Amino acid sequence: MNIKPLADRVVVQMQEAEETTKSGIILSAASQEKPSVAKVVAVGKGGVVDGHEVVMELKVGDKVLLSKYAGTEVKLDGQEYTIVRQSDVLAIVE
Repeated sequence: MNIKPLADRVVVQMQEAEETTKSGIILSAASQEKPSVAKVVAVGKGGVVDGHEVVMELKVGDKVLLSKYAGTEVKLDGQEYTIVRQSDVLAIVE
């Protein structure tokens, strides 16, 4: 089953949180921050949203930085995805 986002929405899959620091310290699950970097897995077509023309700048495969509480989480075929508006994406990570 596939997810096809509508209008200015983007489907992303969150990246796993780091389990160790750069210096090699292993972090417990409680001390790990919720990841805010995600991989784009599907992109809507854009169009007119709320009376404004929206051009989609994201593409499948982009790594993006999201707002902390953005989007709606869904689970499909055992995988967790988040659906966000393109405006909730803060930056593309290169």
